[in-house]
Amino acid sequence: MNDADTVNAASIPLALNRPLAAYRIVQAAILVTLLWKWEFFLRANSLYAEIPIEDPFFPDWLESVWTVRLAFWGSVLATGIGLVTSFVPLRKTSSWFAIGSMSVLCIHQASYNDMTFITAWWCCLWSVWLAHRSDSKNRELLMRRAAFLSRLIISVILLGGAAGKWTPEYWSGEVLYDIYFIDRDFWLFNYLRDTYEPESLQDIAKWYSRQIVVVETISGIGLWALPARWAALAGVLLLTGIVVLSNKYLFSVMACLIGLACIGFLVPRRSRIAKHPRQQTSTTGNLTV
Repeated sequence: MNDADTVNAASIPLALNRPLAAYRIVQAAILVTLLWKWEFFLRANSLYAEIPIEDPFFPDWLESVWTVRLAFWGSVLATGIGLVTSFVPLRKTSSWFAIGSMSVLCIHQASYNDMTFITAWWCCLWSVWLAHRSDSKNRELLMRRAAFLSRLIISVILLGGAAGKWTPEYWSGEVLYDIYFIDRDFWLFNYLRDTYEPESLQDIAKWYSRQIVVVETISGIGLWALPARWAALAGVLLLTGIVVLSNKYLFSVMACLIGLACIGFLVPRRSRIAKHPRQQTSTTGNLTV
């Protein structure tokens, strides 16, 4: 490297470690997902301990209240460690521990039917993948792959949700009318009940339900194919809209996915690389464009 190259390299600011930033964003989002269920977990924990349920389908260890307690707090602890640590081996270990704990929550009798742990499990899987690629020399390529994998995961989850709603009961609005429109204490449904007659509410529920089915289907099919930043914007707006327009408790399901969707915002713009080929070739160490 000649003197001119040294000057050019020295003039470039230390780059943001985008893969590490992406990893920490997702860990923070997983923590929010888990802690959003804090009050529910306390109530469910007490009830489950007082009234044990015996089911031959589940082995004893998957019926034990201590198993679900250890799995829940283990996932919180492991995710918290992954969020703050800069020690790569510890980050990898905590990622594996988190997905192991989350896997138990996905199959335990007390928590298997909660979608919160399903979405968090996918985010933990993404975290394991990224944690083991943190030493990649090509951070731009790694970020593009991380963003693609993040929107692919979100697309799969949305498409799965849409597939379960392609039924006559959802298309007619009957299911969501019973769940939300009759007596759900939420700002949107309180407003609709105060404003419209019951007959009109049924029509509103029908179109409300249909737009959910259609939007989830289109997003599930096409979100993964969008450019990274457009997919990130669409994903954040869609997932946030589901919470704002449906149910605040769904935030425990969507929070980790919102964090996962944000990864697309960290993908570097190609134009920056194209405009500075000399700087790109002269950078060394942790200097980059």
